[in-house]
Amino acid sequence: MKQQIAGNTQHGGRRNRGYAESWTSEQLDQLLSEAWLKQMVADIRAGDEKQKDQLPYICPHYAAFKNNHRAQKDIIPEAFTHMTCVDVDDKELVDKAIRRALELNEDAYSDWQDQVLRIEYSARKKVHIYIRIPKGMTIEEAQQAFCAEVDIPYDENCITPERFIYVTGKDEEVYRSPHWLEALSDEELEERREAYLQRGLDVDGRGLKKEEGRCKKEEGRGKKDDGRCQMSDGRGKMDDVNSEAAPLDPRNLVAFDLCAKQAGLNPDAMDVWGEHNWHSNLMAVLSVGVGKLMKRGQLHAVVAQRLPNYSDTEDCRKLIDYFYEKYDADKGFMNASLREINAKAQQEVARKDGEALVETPLSHCKLSQLFNSKRPPELPAVLPKLVKAVTRNTPQKYKATVAQAMFPPLGAYPKGLSFRYIDNQVRELRINCLIVAETGAGKDSCTRQPLTHIIADMMARDRVNRERLKQFNDDYNSKAGNKQKPQRPDDLVIQNIKSDITKAALVQRTEEANGAPLYVRINELEQWDKIEGCSGRSNQFTTLKLCDDEGNDFGSDRASTQSVTGDGCLHLNWNANTTVPKLMRYFRHVLTDGPVSRLTLATVPEEDVGADIPVFGNYDEAYDETLKPYIDNLKAATGVIDCPQAKRMARKLKDECAEFACLSADDVFDNLTHRALVMAFRKACLLYVANGMKWEKSIETFCRWSLFYDMYLKMKLFGDLIRHANGDIPTSKRGPRSLLEDLPDKFTIDDAKRIRQQQGLSNEGHLAIKMIRTWINRHRVIQNTEYSFEKVGCTDSQEDSIGVS
Repeated sequence: MKQQIAGNTQHGGRRNRGYAESWTSEQLDQLLSEAWLKQMVADIRAGDEKQKDQLPYICPHYAAFKNNHRAQKDIIPEAFTHMTCVDVDDKELVDKAIRRALELNEDAYSDWQDQVLRIEYSARKKVHIYIRIPKGMTIEEAQQAFCAEVDIPYDENCITPERFIYVTGKDEEVYRSPHWLEALSDEELEERREAYLQRGLDVDGRGLKKEEGRCKKEEGRGKKDDGRCQMSDGRGKMDDVNSEAAPLDPRNLVAFDLCAKQAGLNPDAMDVWGEHNWHSNLMAVLSVGVGKLMKRGQLHAVVAQRLPNYSDTEDCRKLIDYFYEKYDADKGFMNASLREINAKAQQEVARKDGEALVETPLSHCKLSQLFNSKRPPELPAVLPKLVKAVTRNTPQKYKATVAQAMFPPLGAYPKGLSFRYIDNQVRELRINCLIVAETGAGKDSCTRQPLTHIIADMMARDRVNRERLKQFNDDYNSKAGNKQKPQRPDDLVIQNIKSDITKAALVQRTEEANGAPLYVRINELEQWDKIEGCSGRSNQFTTLKLCDDEGNDFGSDRASTQSVTGDGCLHLNWNANTTVPKLMRYFRHVLTDGPVSRLTLATVPEEDVGADIPVFGNYDEAYDETLKPYIDNLKAATGVIDCPQAKRMARKLKDECAEFACLSADDVFDNLTHRALVMAFRKACLLYVANGMKWEKSIETFCRWSLFYDMYLKMKLFGDLIRHANGDIPTSKRGPRSLLEDLPDKFTIDDAKRIRQQQGLSNEGHLAIKMIRTWINRHRVIQNTEYSFEKVGCTDSQEDSIGVS
């Protein structure tokens, strides 16, 4: 094994080696300033490759832990929750990586602000970027997240805890934080240890016992020792720490489902029939050999999805551990059946990648594919904790529908809560969801139970106040005209209103709510006519538009003493269902007047003839207990909150949408994105508050999906109708598409005009020239001559590697 060194010092022409981690910061500074080190780097760059092996090096994962001469098997959480080094080996990406890393380090809205510790050119003039590992992340997750932010490839060979990095000297430093080798405080280390020990529960529902704050002693496999997990065979390491709580790999979910079907089970129905059957169902899948297809931590993540009510139990953990340890479930050879399952799982995920919305910023090519796909983007595999909790008993077919529909009732709990948007205006949790699907698709049945349980607390309070209101009305009407009438109670807050409410009653409910949002669930969209007080061509959806507008003026002035007079601000969240034909007829007169852009859409996917009936889980006290902490957090929240992560997300999404609107020259897409972006921002803020003011990376992934899922449906249903608002056009046959993608690498103005004409766009005036100028300003095109142009930027293969930026 290579001898570990900390530095080189001259002694009679020989160099001595030692451990970098045992050096002080001052000694390391002296080493990095040595003239011989500078000369070595120059010699290596001149072609003397043999000298690279003689360079001093440092183990970044052990830095600031003096005399910590551990091998990988001895690692404890503190040792790898401090620092890691990202290695950029592609010279073409070096300048970009340095620039982006420095930008992130200074960005107040970045998760990586002040987390870049050192940047140094390597011996071959590539670059090493030292970063602080976020609390609760493994080395691998930290490097993946940072590489995605910087938009560089992630190197899976650079994540082992014992990895060392050659150092090249002060002259090669681009940046150094004053905290580079600063030892973390005991309090910080304890926080990091606890974050790691609890990370399984945070990521995928599988983790160590929170009530003990340490690893659960499990019979026959481990012992509790100084608050760290150690194996009883003396290996002294946590069992597969890098995979124990890894994010769910979609391939493994598909592989598990295929194994379940081979065992004669319906994957969506495995969690329904009680603990005895849970145990039997999981044993059947384990017996098929699913353990050979994935690591233990990944299986826990999959089981959390397929058997959510069982996954957190001791029996589940023991059963999985038994198969992996007693039968070496992940060892040995695969039989023909497992090899076939493995291949099918990979093929299925690869197929979906071409159709589904990936969990990263999308290139214009992928957005073109998305909006011209036959199906909307699929729900991300890893969900925010609240979304996962709400959808835990929902069959896979309906999860996306419920994930969209859950926000209006949840947004009705906070009172006086708002958030600063990227335009510095405050935005309240004003949210709606309209489910559009064919008759009999399950629009109502899939959402009824989760939505009812979400508003259970609200309904219980409303029932009491409705009874008080009934008693008041009875007392009032029982008094003769010459008798003194009782005073109406001033604390009759009733948030959950009926769909047949009149305008006067809505004014009264708004005034009595004292700033609390109202909520209504409408089974059929046409019932909205009652709320508006008009129908047909005369219905301009004034109330529907007010529901989405902060600071609106809503009320009524009446002369009669018995009439309702009120003045306030309407905040009404709502859910509704409809079919495509009804949707078209309902909004046909107001396509360009605002109601459509204020909608948030969802659908139910069509099933093949003869498909299995989806089976739901139990919506019981256990389900309510799962939701309670999140609802309590929403109830307690008030005031104006600044969530920098949500604002940063909104800026990135806005840039993605603006870029695609420019490249597709689609004004309809551009107009519809403005309010859709605000809705995605509101959802991110709601999830942030419900999570105890803690941001999850999965929030951004989910809200990006929610935005493009909503936009996909709007463009399919309303795209052509809005483009031809006065015509009788059916639902859209195409989504927006990047026009630049359809042009050759070198093109003329005539080519651009031809492409616009093919896409049904006008060429009047100088619209084609204006479009090309916009592309030039966005650095997508360069001008060669007066009439010829050339594409610049990424190729298709490069675009496939785009990460989170």
